[in-house]
Amino acid sequence: MKQKTITLFALMLMLTTMQSCTENEYGSITDSKSGSTESHNMGQNCMNCHKPGGGEAPAWKVAGTVYNEALTATNSNATVKLYTGPNETGILKYTIQVDAKGNFYTTSAIDFTGGLYPSVTGATSTYSMSTPIETGACNSCHNGVIKSKIWTN
Repeated sequence: MKQKTITLFALMLMLTTMQSCTENEYGSITDSKSGSTESHNMGQNCMNCHKPGGGEAPAWKVAGTVYNEALTATNSNATVKLYTGPNETGILKYTIQVDAKGNFYTTSAIDFTGGLYPSVTGATSTYSMSTPIETGACNSCHNGVIKSKIWTN
């Protein structure tokens, strides 16, 4: 009886661990980090896949890509901040690092109530949106067609 209990426990532990590994393959990727190379598809609308019900891809709350001033390459030396007021006024609510591929993303809960004002800071410049956002799908507008791509120096 003791042997059956131990065997059953070991089997349950093994199945739980296997399930966790599968779920954690994407689940461990929650926020972009400076220097990280885990992201992909620079410039595309991240929310096409990274949305609730988007399969294995985690659902991002805010995501996009930052470029250099010439818009010829991504800019990995940047930070995205979300404020309650325009031009970095009000309360700084969220800070998101840009990864080595120029992408930024987070699964953290973001409260868009009342709108948030993004700013992007590079090594030598900061640019802010003068209008509030109510969604985090940054590349859905900032794709070089609807609006200029997000950039900083």
